[in-house]
Amino acid sequence: MLEINRTYWDAAAEVHGNGDDKTYDLAGLLAGQDTLTAVEDAVLREATPSVAGLDVLHVQCHIGFETISLARRGATVTGVDLSPASLRKAEKLATRCGVRPSFVEADANALPEELWGRFDLAYASIGVLHFAPDPTVWMRSVARCLRPGGRLVLVEYHALPNMFEEFDPARAWCAYDDAGPHDWDGPETGYADPAQAPAATRVVFCRHGVGAVATAACRAGLRLLSVGEHTDNDRPGEYGSFQEADGRWRSRIGGQPVPLLFSIVARRDPDPGPG
Repeated sequence: MLEINRTYWDAAAEVHGNGDDKTYDLAGLLAGQDTLTAVEDAVLREATPSVAGLDVLHVQCHIGFETISLARRGATVTGVDLSPASLRKAEKLATRCGVRPSFVEADANALPEELWGRFDLAYASIGVLHFAPDPTVWMRSVARCLRPGGRLVLVEYHALPNMFEEFDPARAWCAYDDAGPHDWDGPETGYADPAQAPAATRVVFCRHGVGAVATAACRAGLRLLSVGEHTDNDRPGEYGSFQEADGRWRSRIGGQPVPLLFSIVARRDPDPGPG
């Protein structure tokens, strides 16, 4: 699974963020625009009023758009990703943007000891847990990198709209609790413009419901501070989402909006020590 997905993301890095896809606004990034969505920004501000002066780990950073945005907000950022091609592009983009985050090649499910206990905040967003076979393993890996009192901010696709291949009328392709792994191969990248599809299209992904992810955080020793479900966003999404008259993007089943994203804010409490 790891090598299949590394090949996919290496290929995706070659076509993402070149200025001609709908997901990565290169011109906006170079002009100084912040790339966090409204939901991502709100959840981050719930965790901390400001990231200025914090040591931040950006988990599964891909080509580094949000890494750069967090650095522009004053954080000292380390981006981690399994794809060396993604990290090379992220480093070049950071240089063009005049910021200096660090980048580490690693699997988020087994982050290296050199990162343990170093960060005030771990930030992970949109599609990251798709590549975690066991969310508890992922949570434990990330939690190790937090200092006592450090916080995790996670924004992720909701598993409900993800289970449907047709929305009107609704037709599911799997059960809500079918975690997988699922082997997918298609002409589209999955979240960038199909016209810029990568050379490698096979990917192995998993699906985790909100309850499974929240429980995984608890099992990893994190204290849940909030769990949110979000029925709209200000950017294009997947899983049947479309832009409505108010400019917001939503997924609807039977005409009613369903959660498009969910979020978790959690804290690593100090170790209690010997009883």
